[in-house]
Amino acid sequence: MKKYWTIALAALILTACGEGTETKEESVAVTSNVKHPDWSKDAVIYEVNIRQHTQEGTFKAFTKDIPRLQKMGIDILWLMPIHPIGEKNRKGTKGSYYAVKDYKGINPEFGTEEDFRNLVKTAHDNGMKVLIDWVANHTAWDHIWTESNPEFYNKDEAGNFMPPVADWEDVIDLNYDNQELRSAMTDALKYWVAEFDIDGYRCDVAGMVPTDFWDNVREELDAIKPVFMLAEGEETELHMDAFDMSYSWELMHLMRKVASGEENPQAIKDMYNRDFLRYPKGYYKMNIITNHDENSWNGTADEFFGPSQEAWFVFAATTYGMPLVYSGQEANNKKQIEFFEKDPIDWSGGYTFSLLYQTLFSIKEANPALWNGDFGGSLEWIETSADDKVLAFKRVKDDRMVIVLINLTNEKLEFEIDQDYLAMQRVFGGGVFTVSKNQVIAPYRYKVFMK
Repeated sequence: MKKYWTIALAALILTACGEGTETKEESVAVTSNVKHPDWSKDAVIYEVNIRQHTQEGTFKAFTKDIPRLQKMGIDILWLMPIHPIGEKNRKGTKGSYYAVKDYKGINPEFGTEEDFRNLVKTAHDNGMKVLIDWVANHTAWDHIWTESNPEFYNKDEAGNFMPPVADWEDVIDLNYDNQELRSAMTDALKYWVAEFDIDGYRCDVAGMVPTDFWDNVREELDAIKPVFMLAEGEETELHMDAFDMSYSWELMHLMRKVASGEENPQAIKDMYNRDFLRYPKGYYKMNIITNHDENSWNGTADEFFGPSQEAWFVFAATTYGMPLVYSGQEANNKKQIEFFEKDPIDWSGGYTFSLLYQTLFSIKEANPALWNGDFGGSLEWIETSADDKVLAFKRVKDDRMVIVLINLTNEKLEFEIDQDYLAMQRVFGGGVFTVSKNQVIAPYRYKVFMK
């Protein structure tokens, strides 16, 4: 069955001007039917790797860390899959979280249902929301459905279960042409919202599942309580009826390329220009410098960004979108965490970036210019005399403004911006200043001002 759809949600209209040599881009207005929960307007998200976050690797142990994360400014906890992991064709000793054996079960290594309920309650008591990771595209080889409902699965020519992707040998592909499967999956999704009071889902490889399935799921979940839905994907149609937020992989890769000198900062500006045309108005994007996949398979944030990591996170936290923090990121975790084994994060070096994150997230909460989607302000690039070395922009919402100037190089820069900005509060260092047209910024440093 075909699992990918492309739906045109925006068009680029090329309009000839003058002699016909100049063109311009116009967007076709597209409005999403998704109503973002009000609590998401200024939210920041944290990805929790329960297995590796603590030495114990349990719900109980992680729950003790919730007040620290709340103090740092985290609003949404996204827990990697909490379900029992398949044993048949398991990878490694512990297996992949994404090889789910029972959609209504709890991984016994993490604790009990009571432990999970207490985690959710503790998060709610601290003013935080909880999403759990949902793997709808495939199951473990020993999921109960393989015995009770083998028709729920796609088969190869010999009639055998098969992986959805060649090297995903530990999982088998589900068949969404089967309406009973859709009903069973929807029932399981409703179960965790109704019975455990979770606040939504992060949906694994969302684009590999039919979009109309997600559209229906969102409607049924919202009938229980308003939920928040995060898609692992970038397809524009996911935003129309089902998902509040999708990944910004393109931004992540561009940040790395600019950091390494492969690309110019203009590439990032061009990406935003395209996104504002093609995504529905008010869309959310998740801004990533690392996550579980990137860390385990591709490298650490320290390896990709080195001494510029702090500056790039300032960008991720203040540009359009919602910043993500992954377990250990605030400690500048410098190891690639094993995916199929127990490999706890080393917190002994302290919370390197915690104060930085706390400051950035507090101004995001306080200043509507930095809020998410249509709740927040526009993204406007500031012209400089060093556009190939600097990211300079402002976020504007009514009479509120945030200005961000970032030196992306390893050299001290003296440059000019477009104008003087009067009576701006300096975020790092304090005080009220005129943001002068003439600027000096140290290597890999940044300035943030707001009013």
